[in-house]
Amino acid sequence: MPVEIYTESITLQGMKCVVGENDFGYVYPQGDVADVSKADELLRSAGGKPKECALDDYSQGGSGKAKPEYIITFKDDINTIIVVECKKSVGKHETEARNHPKDYAVDGALYYAKFLKAEYTVIAVAVSGTKANNLRVSAFLWNKGQEEYNELKKARDIILEPENYRHLAKGEKIKRAFSINDIRTTAIDMHEYLREIKMTERHKPIFIAGLLIALNDADFARAYTNLPSFKSVIENIQTAIDNVLNGSGIKPNRIAYIKQAFKNLLDNSKFAAIPLGNKKSIVWYLEELEMKIKPMMDHADSTIDALGVFYHEFIKYSGGDGSGLGIILTPQHLTEFMCDLAGVNKNSRVVDICCGSGSFLVTAMSKMFKEANPAEVEHIREDGLYGVEFDDELYTLAIANMIVRKDGKSNIYFGDCFDELITAELKGVNEEEFEAFYKRHAKAFKGKKEAEIREKYKGKNINIGLINPPYSQDDVVELEFVEHLLEILTVDGTGVVVVPMSCAIGTKFKDVRKRLLEKHTLNAVFSMPDDIFYPTGTNVCVMVWTAHRPHDSSQQTFFGYCKDDGFVKRKKLGRIDAYKRWEAIEAQWLSLYRNRDVEDGLSARHCVTDTDEWLCEAYMKTDYSKLDRADFQQTVNDYLAYLVKCGEVHEGQ
Repeated sequence: MPVEIYTESITLQGMKCVVGENDFGYVYPQGDVADVSKADELLRSAGGKPKECALDDYSQGGSGKAKPEYIITFKDDINTIIVVECKKSVGKHETEARNHPKDYAVDGALYYAKFLKAEYTVIAVAVSGTKANNLRVSAFLWNKGQEEYNELKKARDIILEPENYRHLAKGEKIKRAFSINDIRTTAIDMHEYLREIKMTERHKPIFIAGLLIALNDADFARAYTNLPSFKSVIENIQTAIDNVLNGSGIKPNRIAYIKQAFKNLLDNSKFAAIPLGNKKSIVWYLEELEMKIKPMMDHADSTIDALGVFYHEFIKYSGGDGSGLGIILTPQHLTEFMCDLAGVNKNSRVVDICCGSGSFLVTAMSKMFKEANPAEVEHIREDGLYGVEFDDELYTLAIANMIVRKDGKSNIYFGDCFDELITAELKGVNEEEFEAFYKRHAKAFKGKKEAEIREKYKGKNINIGLINPPYSQDDVVELEFVEHLLEILTVDGTGVVVVPMSCAIGTKFKDVRKRLLEKHTLNAVFSMPDDIFYPTGTNVCVMVWTAHRPHDSSQQTFFGYCKDDGFVKRKKLGRIDAYKRWEAIEAQWLSLYRNRDVEDGLSARHCVTDTDEWLCEAYMKTDYSKLDRADFQQTVNDYLAYLVKCGEVHEGQ
């Protein structure tokens, strides 16, 4: 049978704190605040909660001791206090008049708050229910000495950390550390609720990205919880999208495409019928994104593409891993490894010509900011990051990602990365080529001054490229994306790419491999873990190229055998760094590469041509000291299974 202690436990877990001392302050259980004299006196005057008492009636202090579930204080703000009241049943969340403090969570929290506000600014939090996925949560701000309180509507049915309740009360940004569990829970809920209102799978990413863009408009973010109707919320979202995107360099037709998605929602009678204060309403989606997901994206020092992770989790519940909708999320530790291989720093200019939701750009941006001063940060935002994306929905996700992180939205191009105009804008057109280029595209340039065109196509001096190209395309192979990327980079620019293992085998893509080595140098290839893209089954390698320097086959290429990244599979979590091994493993891989060290079982060096195999397995010596009986048995088992499969051995032999 549900008991209130479950509610209390869920509340502390949601607040990410413990009874007793925490970094931010102290959590006191059951009103036991004897060492906080002012609070203790005020709780004594409140006494035990009476069964019925009007909020403006201070004469009915109950008998006995006041025992709110928790009183929370802050080390750096002795004038603010949080009072928490819990009830096991959601049916006991609140009464209309909020005048039954003994039996109802909201009524009780406000009862304590009205006494405590004599000396404190009080944040009153009421939680009811015993299941994390079916809680009711309300929060209120009652400023010191005031007669009226205000509901913190954005925290409705969301438990925040104590510091974030304080941020919300002050109108400041919520701050949240990345949490795959929080992302997954939010993604599952949103997916299920959008399915109920018959939103199409292709429409969902535009909806999510559009809301995040709208939340970046300060006026809209302040006002949306007070809008009176579904129609007014949709119209204000469209206006906010206009406010954020106009003047950003994003083409008007792309802005119109995003806004149209919300115009279409006006005809969704199921969605419109949900009261705005309720779960599953349009306002609920805004609150969930603003309070839970956006704070994980807001901080540029985070290398994690929280929006990409959110969307990846979101579409997994559409009946697959998301690849059918055009997104294969590059694992976070792989994007960081590739940025480190490329040597990304504050002076880098980075491009991803098939950027998806922007994972590489997010990771590169955070690394570029680390050593940059404020002026350099602003320069990076304006000119340091470039992306190209062909898919409508993923493009919308990418610009939302950059907008929320206040970066480079005008530098995400919508279109085919092989398009000559996009290529020319990134790479540049020199004086000798310009006249012919100008004539070829005279129709597109009609009405524009030649001086403006020359300025636009003078090139970006991009020196680092990072890509995970689309796999198994009908009209273009993965190495052609690599070839095109390297053409865009400056002389001696670095391209780091993750591609299927088949690209590194000499029997495939012979023409492209030959062209690549005629123009560019293959510095290194790393064989990555077989299941790094789990649950998809693609085996991949990472290649490091130097652009516009023909490959010298008399110089050795470095090969890394990086099959163990320390990650393990966990049910519902996928591959995770459960034993915290990745940091040390990556450091070893980078050290071997930078020093070009050969270590048996881990690395090799070899001179290669376009017809050779570009994988460590072909050149590496085995470190037999690391083999044991289990390795021998596994090899025998694998070989026997192979013979059975080929019909060489039959069962029972």
